[in-house]
Amino acid sequence: MDIGIAADFNLSDFVAAHEGKDQLRLITCGSVDDGKSTLLGRLLWETQMVADDQITALGSASRRHGTQGDAMDLALLVDGLAAEREQGITIDVAYRFFTTDKRRFIVADTPGHAQYTRNMATGASTADLAILLVDARTGATPQTRRHALIAASLRVRHAVVVINKMDLVEWSEARTREISESARALCDGLGFESVVVIPLSALDGENVVHRGGSCGWYTGPTLLEHLETVPVLPARPSPFRMAVQWVNRPDPSFRGLAGEVSGSPVRVGDSVTILPAGQTAKIARILGQDGDVAVAHAGTAVTLLLDRPVDVSRGDVLADPAQLAQVGRAISARLLWYGDTPGAVGDRFLLKLGTRTVTAKITSLVGRVSLDTLEIEPATTLAPNDTGDVVLTLERPIAYDLYSESRSMGGFVLIDPETFDTVALGLVQAAARVPVAPSDSHTRSLAKAVSYRALGSIATATIAWAYTGNLGASLAIGGVDAVSKMAIYFVHERLWDRISFGKAKHP
Repeated sequence: MDIGIAADFNLSDFVAAHEGKDQLRLITCGSVDDGKSTLLGRLLWETQMVADDQITALGSASRRHGTQGDAMDLALLVDGLAAEREQGITIDVAYRFFTTDKRRFIVADTPGHAQYTRNMATGASTADLAILLVDARTGATPQTRRHALIAASLRVRHAVVVINKMDLVEWSEARTREISESARALCDGLGFESVVVIPLSALDGENVVHRGGSCGWYTGPTLLEHLETVPVLPARPSPFRMAVQWVNRPDPSFRGLAGEVSGSPVRVGDSVTILPAGQTAKIARILGQDGDVAVAHAGTAVTLLLDRPVDVSRGDVLADPAQLAQVGRAISARLLWYGDTPGAVGDRFLLKLGTRTVTAKITSLVGRVSLDTLEIEPATTLAPNDTGDVVLTLERPIAYDLYSESRSMGGFVLIDPETFDTVALGLVQAAARVPVAPSDSHTRSLAKAVSYRALGSIATATIAWAYTGNLGASLAIGGVDAVSKMAIYFVHERLWDRISFGKAKHP
């Protein structure tokens, strides 16, 4: 098969022919050895996206590390790390590009091993569609369910359940129906917009790009046919945001705010609000890569100059004044926990959202998501690869959006302050209240006064008896001391409760 690049290949013509197509970002995920890399390699091979030098390198790698005898091992097209080829597993996220006459694709091949689940979440964070591979012999595993949960939590909209290795179960229609029913129940419960089940053999290529003759009972689309036709609607427009990465001051007359635009475009003359401070100014200039521009779109790195001096520093957020981000010191969040040490109430971390890093503490652990029922169950800790809901309290206010409204301003990471390892991926679900210690009621103040003075008066009477030897006089001294000082203590407590000096300030 000659899949090499032609001698008269023109890059400009190639780009022009494909730039008008829409684009689908997808992820392949599932358990170890379910065939994710082989499936992606088959897609690249069948869509003729393998260059001559890659074919030569693939042949050499197949002879050294291949698992298919003398045949080409297509999984090695994406298992690029030496450790991956030696172990026969995917470790890192491999991003690949391919295109057809109908659509462009960016696909992330992610690891299936539980140890590398965090890498799978990285790939899912930008995907529109998840290909969930299931081995036809074993069906869905706990890791399959975990990957489906993570993909749904990260707002991946479409799911394709691929029942792979159908050749090893003789293309059994009954086995396909059994796996399909359980997979649909799982995906429907997680809220994917669409769920499609496709039986195939990535090794042989049947039902990947072309139909095979082994399953005449299957009338649905091939995998590529579905990928080319699944709706790719633009995301719901989100308000303008720009997290300030750097304040650029080459000289006293220039103060530029550098960062990447997200959400709606921003134009010269637009008003922006700087959060969390809340000051407002207008955009005087927008500097792009090649100089001044009139408008900056999402994904563009720019430097903004404001029309007046405003105190802005790294980590602040520029936002649309008509649709402000939320600002607060406490958030309810879903955590995808990857730390080696379990997370528990009271643990402190560094929280990084956008370009802002603040100290955060877990003040409440709502519960853990059960992989069996997908419901929240009680838990005291979050173990590695657990998904759970918590309340976090921050040392100072930050600007944020809900993850359901903005991936860029609603997602964060938690970092161990000692090792600087990333221990969790977080998704903001709602604002929360900062816990405030309740003040004493009148009844509590009175009870404290009675108990304190009772102990004090007993001590006074005992000391008087030791000195005088007169029990009656000692009891009288203790009684007078109890009544007088109890009244003084009560008045003292109520007065201090009215004084604001030294009290912690809470929003």
